[in-house]
Amino acid sequence: MNEKEIILTAEGLEKLQNELDELKTVHRKEVNDRIRQAKEYGDLSENAEYEDAKQEQAFIEGRILKLEAMIRGARILDESEYAADEAHLGATVKVKDLKNNDSYEFHIVGSAEADPKLQRISNESPLGRALIGHKKGETVDVTTPRGVVKYKIEAIKSSGGAAPAKKTTKKAS
Repeated sequence: MNEKEIILTAEGLEKLQNELDELKTVHRKEVNDRIRQAKEYGDLSENAEYEDAKQEQAFIEGRILKLEAMIRGARILDESEYAADEAHLGATVKVKDLKNNDSYEFHIVGSAEADPKLQRISNESPLGRALIGHKKGETVDVTTPRGVVKYKIEAIKSSGGAAPAKKTTKKAS
């Protein structure tokens, strides 16, 4: 099977490894105990507890396989590969929406670590793609479902897996 390269921060790889360990050592045992208990109830053809436990087991085993593949295909982000003054994977980029003057900070990460609610955007997202390679002071156009949004890059900092970025200011129009 051809595995896609997964770009991760060291922190992201550790989170995946911890989840994998938890699934293998804790959740597998719990679901196996539930299956064993459900079998003790007798007729498996009409045993809802057994069916539920088997479905959970299938989910856990599928997630374990996915995590193992992601870890095997992982490439740890090395920010030294990038110019410090350009937006890049691993950097936190502060931008200003030129239409409404709101400022935001986005941490650019690989798709496996993206979490828009925490302002962690994928390098494969429209905004992530638009920002990468640009410098402070430059304006980028991002095509969204609502049309083109113009952002001015206000700051770029290498963060080395720092805490998630956040919305920083809201200025009156």
